[in-house]
Amino acid sequence: MNTELNINEIFYSIQGEAREVGLPTAFIRLTGCPLRCAYCDTKYAFKGNNLLSIDDILTDIGQYNTKFVCVTGGEPLAQINCHILLDRLVKENYQVSIETSGSIDISDINPSVSIVMDIKTPSSNESAQNKYSNIKELQVKDQLKFVIDSRADFDWSVDILSQYPTQVEVLFSPVSGTVEPVQLAQWILDKQLNVRLQVQLHKLLWGDEKAK
Repeated sequence: MNTELNINEIFYSIQGEAREVGLPTAFIRLTGCPLRCAYCDTKYAFKGNNLLSIDDILTDIGQYNTKFVCVTGGEPLAQINCHILLDRLVKENYQVSIETSGSIDISDINPSVSIVMDIKTPSSNESAQNKYSNIKELQVKDQLKFVIDSRADFDWSVDILSQYPTQVEVLFSPVSGTVEPVQLAQWILDKQLNVRLQVQLHKLLWGDEKAK
């Protein structure tokens, strides 16, 4: 199948987040997102017109010596053909993860794909778009992420976890330049939360460079 997707960029880097953190990974960033989060660090992916066939995408990532592929955005699920891409990557024996905002139904994602799903906190200005029914769709292989921009975000996230308990691993990630990691670490310890503190490794290595 030679289906096309609008691709913002394809690059090879160290995975900076989630379960595969630290591993050399091929990234496929899809263009477009229906949300406009206040703390978004990939606004450059909102627009563009670079249609690539799935065959061309696979050829591009094939140059990298890795079996780890991360499909991200923007919001990758905003393009319906993303599901076809995920299926094809799994068929090609890649270990595939997808980063999604949680505002779009995840129930049809290939079960072999590892899902990293956000719950948008109030500081994002997009928390009204959270599709909380997605939480019950997450499996052990998946992760649930909260991006924390303030103490109010932290307290809100704790409340959401009490309302929607889950067995998947939960990530709390501080907004770079707003909440210091050590501060978030202390909040987690004070509350004795069973969550993982996530610091964006790629930003520690390369700052705010988008793809290096």
